[in-house]
Amino acid sequence: MKVKDVMHKGVDWVGPDTPITELAKLMRDHDIGALPIGENDKLIGMVTDRDIICKGLANDKLDCRRATARDVMTPGIHTCREDDDLAKAVRHMEELKIRRLPVINKSMRMVGILSLGDIGHAASSDLTTEVVKSVSAHHH
Repeated sequence: MKVKDVMHKGVDWVGPDTPITELAKLMRDHDIGALPIGENDKLIGMVTDRDIICKGLANDKLDCRRATARDVMTPGIHTCREDDDLAKAVRHMEELKIRRLPVINKSMRMVGILSLGDIGHAASSDLTTEVVKSVSAHHH
C-alpha cells in the first residue's frame, strides 16, 4: 500500500501571515487538525490545533486577534512522497513522534497530508496499534 492510497488529498498550505483565527476556521471546515505553512513555494512549518491553543490562546503575551501562523507554528517540516510505501512513512512518523506528515510528489509539490487517522482506516490494525502506542507515549 502506498501513501497516496490513504492520504488526505487536496490539503493546501497557508502563508505564515495567516491569522490563527483563520487557521482555526480552515481546520474546522476541512475537519483536519494541522495545516502546513508555506512561503515562497516552500513548506516551512506546521501548525496543529494544539499549537493554536497552547502557543496561542494560552499564551498571555500573545494577542490572539493579531497572532499569525508564524507566531505559533513549529518551524522545520518533515515530508514523505506520495509513492512511498505506507509502512515506511509510518516508521518515519514513529521515529519523529508525529501524528501528521505532509505528502509531496516528484515535483516537490504538496499533494496531501498523511495522518494517523487515515492510516487507522486503511492499514492493518497491528501497524496502527504500534504507531499509536509509540506516538502517544510521547505525550505522557
